[in-house]
Amino acid sequence: MIRKMQTADIDRIAEIWLDTNLKAHDFIPSEYWKGNYGAVREMISQAEVYVYIDENKNEIQGFIGLDEEYIAGIFVWSEAQSRGIGKCLLDWVKEEKRKLTLNVYARNPGAVRFYQREGFRIAGEDTDEDTGEKEYLMCWEAEKDSDSICD
Repeated sequence: MIRKMQTADIDRIAEIWLDTNLKAHDFIPSEYWKGNYGAVREMISQAEVYVYIDENKNEIQGFIGLDEEYIAGIFVWSEAQSRGIGKCLLDWVKEEKRKLTLNVYARNPGAVRFYQREGFRIAGEDTDEDTGEKEYLMCWEAEKDSDSICD
């Protein structure tokens, strides 16, 4: 089940954020993620976030954070990965939005492949100012617009 985040969800969501970043981005020092935990937890509490709940366990297994048409991130608890939860969250958002963009680290090829498989394409590359890591701007559109941000 997917639903909008509730205030009581913040601790679990922040825990998933930290766990996922530590494991998926091991090329960035863990101190970076741990040092940003408090600020990110606060930002999450004020963001547009949707959670995926395993109804059998009555537990949040993943979430997606949005800033309008920008996906700030999709995070799935490490023990629940590769079960289609990220795809469910992404498909749910695709039903609501006509365009989506996101940034993904180039050194996270699994995430790049996931987004490409889901119809995103690399529209550009840049360097993340905070980490110094190369990242790709990826985009998806429900249908082609003449003033596309993906061109």
